[in-house]
Amino acid sequence: MISEPRPVVDGIVLRPAVVSDAGALAAALVRSRAYMRPWEPDRPDAFYTAEGQAARLAERLAEPAAGRVVPWLLADGDEIVGGLTLSNIALGPFRSANLGYWIDVTRTGRGLATAAVEEVCRAARDDLGLHRPEAGTVLANAASQRVLVKCGFEEIGIAPSYLHINGEWRDHKLFQRVLHNQAPTQGATGRAGH
Repeated sequence: MISEPRPVVDGIVLRPAVVSDAGALAAALVRSRAYMRPWEPDRPDAFYTAEGQAARLAERLAEPAAGRVVPWLLADGDEIVGGLTLSNIALGPFRSANLGYWIDVTRTGRGLATAAVEEVCRAARDDLGLHRPEAGTVLANAASQRVLVKCGFEEIGIAPSYLHINGEWRDHKLFQRVLHNQAPTQGATGRAGH
């Protein structure tokens, strides 16, 4: 797992999220709220507060210990400018996870998402021993689809009514990236029924 900050691009680092990031994270989410609305679930107003983010981070940070979720943030000094998460991590013969990411509205179009997704894929392969991350995008999210393709993901299909996004069940394009073809390590145990 990424435990130390890793440079991504232009002085921005990828690092593990911590509860004390709540205020800076809430500020970034408020800045980007309108921009991200077409790609996000409906969120209560409390989600966009430092208190709401502190509670969310505390809950999410309990998950890495269980091996199910790994949340990272993109930081430019004390400012949070994005986030990436591997969730639904399954080991055993599956060795897969779901990848989610977002970039602050003030930082889009600069290659940050592509560089950060590449770094998380390296961590997924080298540190977590995963075989494949998968990601889904709302059909109209061409920018996110370009990021995934640039990072070596391939489209594997359309999932009808996949997630409740921006007030409706939305179809999603699904992508995956095979990170390696080695067998799971000896003694690898499964999680989440795998």
